[in-house]
Amino acid sequence: MRTIDVTDAETAKQLLTVQHRAYAVEAELIGFDGIPPLHEDLAGLMASTEHWLGRYDGTSLVGAVAYEFPDPDTVLISRLIVDPAHARQGHGRALLDRLDALEPRPTSLVSTGTKNTPATQLYLSRGYQETERITVAPGVQVTHFRRLLEL
Repeated sequence: MRTIDVTDAETAKQLLTVQHRAYAVEAELIGFDGIPPLHEDLAGLMASTEHWLGRYDGTSLVGAVAYEFPDPDTVLISRLIVDPAHARQGHGRALLDRLDALEPRPTSLVSTGTKNTPATQLYLSRGYQETERITVAPGVQVTHFRRLLEL
């Protein structure tokens, strides 16, 4: 696992490919293809101000997590992606574990499509609790989660 530099064009291309594949699966799960990262282009990704960690199988990127710090006590996980060819192999959990080790914060926030059962189960299994559901389109909801830790 290592930090991803999205300003590097070759790295960003690999990341964008995995991102599009991962969000295509989520779009199918939740019945909504309006997920912004699904339509992000290379320039948009390279302009991202998020911090990124990537998980590799040799030289191939298999997953990544993007995160931000809205305040000193909080890490906001803005994207967690795993290439569908490598799904259900522990990569998402490993990325979250590494993020916890690198950036321990009392509060961690994340959201996902409510019908994205695999992601929801992952977050609940890691101690996240649902805080709210927001309707983003007819019949489509996003669930927000929060985890509080004593550090």
